[in-house]
Amino acid sequence: MSCNSGSVIVVAHRGDWRNFPENSLEAIDNAIKMGVDIVELDVKKTKDGELILMHDRTLNRTTTGKGLVSDNTLDDIRKLNLRNGCNIRTIHKVPTLEEALLHAKGKIMINLDQADLYFDQIYELMQKTGTTRQIIMKGRKPATEVKKQFGDYLKDVIYMPIINLDASGAEEQVEAFIKDMSPVALELLFVNDANPLPKKLAATLESRALIWYNTLWDTMAGGHDDDMSLQDPDAGYGYLIDTLGCRIIQTDRPAYLLDYLRKRKLHD
Repeated sequence: MSCNSGSVIVVAHRGDWRNFPENSLEAIDNAIKMGVDIVELDVKKTKDGELILMHDRTLNRTTTGKGLVSDNTLDDIRKLNLRNGCNIRTIHKVPTLEEALLHAKGKIMINLDQADLYFDQIYELMQKTGTTRQIIMKGRKPATEVKKQFGDYLKDVIYMPIINLDASGAEEQVEAFIKDMSPVALELLFVNDANPLPKKLAATLESRALIWYNTLWDTMAGGHDDDMSLQDPDAGYGYLIDTLGCRIIQTDRPAYLLDYLRKRKLHD
């Protein structure tokens, strides 16, 4: 990821979950086939300490099982089937994080969400699988806490701060990360365009860090989300790119976003 690139990086939220179950190996594969640059995946820990791909704390929504992930062993979860976005049982299974890292190795970058709780264990898996520079970790803590918690790991791991631009002291927090950690990218959140900070940061962060916005729902990027983009992509995705300097977009509509970017020659 380069701060000087004019192209836009596409992140598929939980993989291509519209065609395969979210957080599945098949959802990762289809994102790769589309030409997606990064897949966002979620991590949870089983009763016996194994890390699996799962967004929810419970198995209820995305699998044929019930109950907390933390109350079930990996063997228990291996017996289940994943459900798709329509809540229909599929043939697909819940992968471990290690399986997912090996499966995606050398093919696509991975953004691990909800993962800082298990950072030490994840770092061991990164080292074991040789995927350390392929993984993006992220979190909402200020720069001082991130440096204290992760220390020397930050020399090896790509860490991306998440900053709520509607919160008090947001601009100072951005500057602290740039000064203390020089992150490749910053994930920014804001509710609506009344906030002047997104436009200001488009200028001040240019060539210093990539700007990442989520278009999953309206309150994450000032209303310029996937739904707006389906009606008018220039008002949604285009506004984030052209007005707010966005160079990374996480979407639930990766095929649609890729088509828009390719028409504008902003993605290979």
